[in-house]
Amino acid sequence: MPPRPIKQLPECAVDAVNHTLGNLHTKARSTMKRSAICSLLATAVLCTASHASDAGSASIPAPEDRPYPGRIELTVDATDLAHRVLRVHERISGIAPDTVLLYPKWLPGNHAPTGPIQRLAGIRISAAGTPVAWRRDASDMYAFHLQTPAGADTVDIDFDYLSPTSAKIDPLEISRELLVLDWNSVVLYPAGYFVRQISVSAGVRLPAQWSYASALTAAGTGPGEQRFAPVNLETLVDSPLFAGQYSARYELDTDSAAPVHLDLFADRPELLATKPAHIAAYTSLVQQARWLFGARHYAHYDFLYALSDQVAGKGLEHHQSSEDISDPDSFTDWDKSGAGRDLLGHEFTHSWNGKFRRPADLATPNYNVPMGDSLLWVYEGQTEYWGNVLTARAGLWNRQQALDQLAMVAAYYESQAGRQWRSLEDTTNDPIISHHQPAPWTDFQRRRDYYMEGLLIWLDADTLIRERSRGARSLDDFARAFFGVNDGRVGVQTYTRDDVIRALNAVEPFDWARFLDQRLDGVGQPAPLDGLRRGGYRLVYTDTPSAFQKEEDGKLKLTDLRYSLGCAIDNKGGTLSSVAWDGPAFKAGLTEGQQILAVNGIAYNSDVLSDAVRSAQGGKAPIELIVKAGDRFIVVKLDYTGGLRYPHLEKMGTGPALLDEILTARKN
Repeated sequence: MPPRPIKQLPECAVDAVNHTLGNLHTKARSTMKRSAICSLLATAVLCTASHASDAGSASIPAPEDRPYPGRIELTVDATDLAHRVLRVHERISGIAPDTVLLYPKWLPGNHAPTGPIQRLAGIRISAAGTPVAWRRDASDMYAFHLQTPAGADTVDIDFDYLSPTSAKIDPLEISRELLVLDWNSVVLYPAGYFVRQISVSAGVRLPAQWSYASALTAAGTGPGEQRFAPVNLETLVDSPLFAGQYSARYELDTDSAAPVHLDLFADRPELLATKPAHIAAYTSLVQQARWLFGARHYAHYDFLYALSDQVAGKGLEHHQSSEDISDPDSFTDWDKSGAGRDLLGHEFTHSWNGKFRRPADLATPNYNVPMGDSLLWVYEGQTEYWGNVLTARAGLWNRQQALDQLAMVAAYYESQAGRQWRSLEDTTNDPIISHHQPAPWTDFQRRRDYYMEGLLIWLDADTLIRERSRGARSLDDFARAFFGVNDGRVGVQTYTRDDVIRALNAVEPFDWARFLDQRLDGVGQPAPLDGLRRGGYRLVYTDTPSAFQKEEDGKLKLTDLRYSLGCAIDNKGGTLSSVAWDGPAFKAGLTEGQQILAVNGIAYNSDVLSDAVRSAQGGKAPIELIVKAGDRFIVVKLDYTGGLRYPHLEKMGTGPALLDEILTARKN
């Protein structure tokens, strides 16, 4: 029996004691040595003394579900485009003498403590014109203790949000033509309350002649300022704002009960040129989602969509909007932009899966309570599945593009080295472990695989339901029953793993607990490709990449030889962008970041390397590279003669296949 946790000491002492007891327990508690006990108690005493001197963290009140007695008036001045600085003013009423202000740390959709606290500067706080002293909590860098004067119940706060000035620092949020405003970046809020119990009146000052879009409701203007109707802090943070010099707006759903708009912003006006067929495809996306889920959980919805290579590409879900940024030529070069066209389908699906139905351990009362990521294989994995399916059903992808994308996903997981030691379930911790930082050995470390491997698991489940029910039922039925309840409700309904299993059994009785356990918790298992086989396709390799892969590699500006040499190379300069663990390049001693200068004595370019791989097929001579590794130049010999290998899906048998049915548009 494990040791009983000690509860009476401060948290740091509890952690130290319990950790030591746990280690001793595993070595046999009966042989505990006096020195170990003394060390344990000393640690507890020292931690207790340290904690006593740190009154700050002890006095941060836990959030309670009660109305905050005041409100926040927030104004953001976004006119300093030259320096990419946001000037923030807050007036917070209802302040108590011992008020603690928090800066959002755990951001919804990030699944990690990524609040950009390092960007706050120039903090000045006053009450009735008198400066108010503040100090940062000694243990929690996101908490600020105020020393308000007696009788003061309102404070004014001014600070600067220093948005990144170049991509070397972080992805850009502001350019000369565009602004992406996430309200969580520019607000301090009182501790001790659920954020949905804190009222906020927000406004923004934008450059002259700029327009904006947001899920917020406009409520009057001041001199150069747009105000919004008061909302609670949870709704504000869930309602980002896009603004810019060049924009266009399209109606995708004219239903007055729940209208949907596509709000486009661009670096240049000519990038906003669209064709009726483009808008019709996004209109179809909205319709196919409505038919799939059978209910809507938004009063209105805005796709905030920027076409830019200035501000950073991203996709982030919200309940009644999404933040979407992709290549500037996504519309003007439509036929070559299919590779990223599933973005809006993914983020739109999140309105149902992730925002309305939310994993219980992600539904936290405020932005400074740690989140749990255990169900991201549903939150993100099933969203990835539906995002791709809806993209195909809407006609944003043709069937071949959808199949080619699946082939690339399947090939990656079929060859992934990290499957031998790390479970998919454990990858749900990756946002917290890595904070989304790059990794040197992605396929061995296993990063956010709950997305794409999660997609394969849900394809597996869908085809299994269809096969067992002889086509009478599918995962569509699960989506409608699980996410499509309470039509019109804009709120949060939580779920657990057991809830998912019960809902699957209600659609098709089966041992779904075992099905998920095998795929989520096991290690050393083959990639979950049964959904492809059951769907009527198999994974094969040829010496020619699919059109979809060519397009994706072209946008990423890389040569992907992952399934031959075991590496991918940045076309600009020949730098290795990734090396597969234990592949030919790995065995030759190559690593990410090294630069290929020559191939078999010829100056490097992607065609020269591909030709060398093709020429070596079936032979015995290695491929010889000259590589720059730091300040050294080395000769590397690659013992690989298998030729070029690119993934494809090959249909088995004749006639319609289950996968074809899944990708076919519904006609509800």
